[in-house]
Amino acid sequence: MGSKKARVVFVCMGNICRSPTAEGVFRHLVHQANLDEHFQIDSAGTSWYHIGDPPDDRSVATALRRGVTVEGRARAFTQADLTAFDYIIVMDRDNRDGVLALADGESAKRVKLLRELDADANDELEVPDPYYGGSQGFDNVFDIIERSCRALLEHIRAEHGW
Repeated sequence: MGSKKARVVFVCMGNICRSPTAEGVFRHLVHQANLDEHFQIDSAGTSWYHIGDPPDDRSVATALRRGVTVEGRARAFTQADLTAFDYIIVMDRDNRDGVLALADGESAKRVKLLRELDADANDELEVPDPYYGGSQGFDNVFDIIERSCRALLEHIRAEHGW
């Protein structure tokens, strides 16, 4: 892939909990690795429920306790995102199905579950949705996302030779 910029989008249902957390964590890890200029990072949702809303306060608070900023406004994943991003990283199978419904054969190859690279995932490849749970669910999701984003960053770095 050479040295071109890696364009990564994280996708969950409403784009207020998991995907903005993944965007914030990944952005933080990229910055720590001094690779900011090599990445374009975004997030989106497969539903239109929360368009324009900020990230869930519980996601923001959990991330801040870990030194990570989660910000932005919810937006819907669109067909244009299929060509705008090299890595389309979804949180669960429902999100994957929603994205794949818009995809053609070529772009479908770039759609991956975030936990596919998580060494601790075992057979559980979905990032659980913490929206209806308590704060412990947000902590658990943050841990999963951070571990998976570290693996994703290493994977992308290896592909690009950075």
